[in-house]
Amino acid sequence: MPLHHSLTRRQSIAAAGGAALLLTLGARPVLAQGAYPGKTVTFVNCWPPGGPSDILARSVASVLGTTLKQSFVVENKPGAAGNIGSDYVARSQPDGYTVLFGIGTTYTVNPHLYKKMPFKPGDLKPVMILATSGLLVGVNPSTGIKSMSQLVARAKTKTLNFSSGGNGSPGHLEVALFNELTKAKLNHIPYKGNSPAVSAVVSGEVDGGVLATPGMLPFVQAGKITALAVTSRQRSKLAPDIPTVEEAGYKDLLQEVLYVAMVPTATPEPVVQILQRAFAEALARPEVQKRMAILDLQFDGAMGAAAEKRLAEDSERFGHIIQATGMRVD
Repeated sequence: MPLHHSLTRRQSIAAAGGAALLLTLGARPVLAQGAYPGKTVTFVNCWPPGGPSDILARSVASVLGTTLKQSFVVENKPGAAGNIGSDYVARSQPDGYTVLFGIGTTYTVNPHLYKKMPFKPGDLKPVMILATSGLLVGVNPSTGIKSMSQLVARAKTKTLNFSSGGNGSPGHLEVALFNELTKAKLNHIPYKGNSPAVSAVVSGEVDGGVLATPGMLPFVQAGKITALAVTSRQRSKLAPDIPTVEEAGYKDLLQEVLYVAMVPTATPEPVVQILQRAFAEALARPEVQKRMAILDLQFDGAMGAAAEKRLAEDSERFGHIIQATGMRVD
């Protein structure tokens, strides 16, 4: 099985174009009196406050409060790599008033990683893949490592400790990918969130980390972290001088984080379509685009079958890696 997505960039662009088409059709005629949303809508973010998914959820909620003339609030229910918040939404009424904001690994990695899942993948369906981002591979300057090839060479002679934002996080998965594909050895050290994981790299508590680019970049610019590569298909607009893993010679280390909005599977399709139109409009707003750029997020827009296919492909790919590496959450 190839260790990369089979979807092309053209398909992603087409998905985004589909979101734009929904905007052209317009959501307003559907919103008759008494129709959805007729009361407060809760966005459940299954990660801690202040992270990319939380900021994205609050940005979208702010816009939708104006465009749909209703209150949209954000509640954080973090824990167990997104399982807690996801289970809460999966058990909620399928009426569109409880919407999950999270990242794809909860649905593509966790089912392979946790012996018991509190919900079944089929309990939720994607409204939209809102955005994507890569991760940054960085090390403490004291290691003397300045490139991915040097990292691989060093890790083949000495086990290096690498931090991530937690068990089951994208960084945890990237460490497992690295070990499987290079036959080198990085020892995964999970932290409770991105910030403490970055601090561990800066202090030298760990040798390096695989974490969200925005949190690491200020320390890269200050010379306190040496950036080796980003895991996305394209270079980060925040750090265009940092090569991609493919440019560094390690194409199969490509990993993009999918920021997704989900609802219970039984949610009526007309309600899902209203949310899709509203999300596409919100994400096109200049103020939201600006926040996304700061977070190193790229608009995606895949919906329906296209979104389900992306998640299914990631689940197959990551399931193979988890089985091959014996990756665990403890």
